Amino acid sequence: MRGRSGGTRTRWVLRAVPLLAVLLAGCGTDPGTASGDQDAASRPPAAEHWRPEPGVDWQWQLSGRIDTSVDAPVYDIDGFDQDAKTVAALHAEDRKVICYLSTGAWEDFRPDADAFPASVRGKSNGWEGEWWLDIRRTDVLEPLMEKRIEMCAEKGFDAVEPDNMDGYLNDTGFPLTAAHQLRYNRLIADLAHRHGMAVGLKNDLPQIPELVDDFDFAVNEQCAQYEECEELTPFIDAGKAVLHAEYELPVADFCPESRRLRLSSLLKKYELDAWRKGC
Repeated sequence: MRGRSGGTRTRWVLRAVPLLAVLLAGCGTDPGTASGDQDAASRPPAAEHWRPEPGVDWQWQLSGRIDTSVDAPVYDIDGFDQDAKTVAALHAEDRKVICYLSTGAWEDFRPDADAFPASVRGKSNGWEGEWWLDIRRTDVLEPLMEKRIEMCAEKGFDAVEPDNMDGYLNDTGFPLTAAHQLRYNRLIADLAHRHGMAVGLKNDLPQIPELVDDFDFAVNEQCAQYEECEELTPFIDAGKAVLHAEYELPVADFCPESRRLRLSSLLKKYELDAWRKGC
């Protein structure tokens, strides 16, 4: 039985991959029809949406009963496990609410798990019940992810936190390239915007320069532990929040630097229950 709800994770990144090699990797011919490559003019116009600003405080809770007493103006909670009533209760207390979804991995415990064909499921991402998705297959994944994002919108969420957005840096079982990841991440951002919600870039630090204009904020795990927080400054420079969590460092080790960089930093437990320490 899982000890948490949702699939946030520390990164199983192949950190030895040089950035230039990743960015120049070949695209090849993708399986399926890449509907994510449609011309933007053919899509419905994006609705206006909330945009969190640098330094905003936040609470990240993906397991347990949501504790609405935490004094934070932004809550990030599981999109499947939490209902419209919970979102409305947070809105009644003048909070903005982010919908956590896994968009890059298949989770066998989700209610729509059977809709994902075996052909798009790859290797385990290191968490029980989760496998990487073949993000090249936008013909299969786009409608499935749009249904998930529609669910968030129907429940009243203000934004989406799409997880597992850096498969190209991991051993997924598929020959994913940086180009595949850029296309897929932009597709997810476009879907969220079409449904009137903000969207955050989860980890994927090497592609921040290419993606900062497509996303409204960033969500990062452990940039202080891996001495990477400076790489998130393009979001801050663009007036966009960086929602940052550490798990293993004491707050005294990362909060001074977080304040200098204007990151929205928390110390959390890996199970992402209600417990937190803010900077």
